[in-house]
Amino acid sequence: MTDLADARAPRVSQDSRARRARDRYREIARTEGPAAARIVVTVAVAWQVALWLGADQPPVFAAIVPLVALRGDPMTALGTSLQRALGVVAGVLIGLAVLNVLRPSTATLALVVALGLGVGMVLRAGGGLNIQVAASSLLVFANTSPDAYALDRVWETVEGAAVTILLAPLLWPPAPHRVLAVIADDCRARLIRSLTGTVAALGTGPAAARENLTLVDAQVEAVHANAARAREAERAMRFNPLRRRHRDTVRLRARHVAVADRLSAHLATLAGEVAALTGREDLAADLARAGRRLPELAALTARAIGHTLSGEDPRPAVATARNWLTAYDRADSRPLAVALRRPFHRILEELDQASAPSGETPSPR
Repeated sequence: MTDLADARAPRVSQDSRARRARDRYREIARTEGPAAARIVVTVAVAWQVALWLGADQPPVFAAIVPLVALRGDPMTALGTSLQRALGVVAGVLIGLAVLNVLRPSTATLALVVALGLGVGMVLRAGGGLNIQVAASSLLVFANTSPDAYALDRVWETVEGAAVTILLAPLLWPPAPHRVLAVIADDCRARLIRSLTGTVAALGTGPAAARENLTLVDAQVEAVHANAARAREAERAMRFNPLRRRHRDTVRLRARHVAVADRLSAHLATLAGEVAALTGREDLAADLARAGRRLPELAALTARAIGHTLSGEDPRPAVATARNWLTAYDRADSRPLAVALRRPFHRILEELDQASAPSGETPSPR
């Protein structure tokens, strides 16, 4: 019987790995498929439009623009397309100007690249050096028919950029409201896990408290990354006419994720306090008292966080948590209790501000 079980174990492990691989590829196809399809359609349209406009040679330059520019949201595509078109025009002009004055040589090549990089410092791409200028200058320099090549490259690139800018918001536009719903739910789970895990670590040893701090730091980094994704998803609405009806929902969910980002700092502080205080013999009695009080406070605070990030009215849950915290303030004024309560005060203040009507600031307590 044992031999049979041992024989089945590798097969089960292989099946599990194969299933995980299929799931991974399916997830990649689900997330990357629409973007790839959008690029294929835009490339084909840019190519066909260039043929209709009279391209004598295969219009590869028109097709290159969507391949380079269609990354992320439509606003990014707009900026990338414009930067590429400007870079090509500037590079072509530099290449033609230099070749009209100097003969091709190694020194001339170095001059063309240097001028291209110099102009690329001004026509920056995404905040960095725009090497498109130097690349276009170099291609003009290396071509046997620079004038004809330069003209084809400029008009095909401009045409490809125009097609990309027009189609990017319309083909499989991103759905920021869905993306933000997933992000907010992930942030909610991470914050609550960090809060309850930290309070549970209070009654353990120093090693467990330090391990919890490491876990909380990882959760905080994930929430920061989620906040960056949320800002990107919100920006995607600006050039996304097919999603305009979700504008208010996107704005509200992006605000919730921003609140989660701010809350994560206070949870990191709480985890740090617990890691620093746990295991100290001189504070054993104070830690025991805190260990009896904090779980209920953490549960109430977690409920308030959950209501905020899920879009429910958090005010009743926040009020309940604040009443419990106020009672705890009165019951124990020892320094350790004050230090452990401070992050809860900050968390509830953030939740108060998040639940206040727009333009209204809650009165301090």
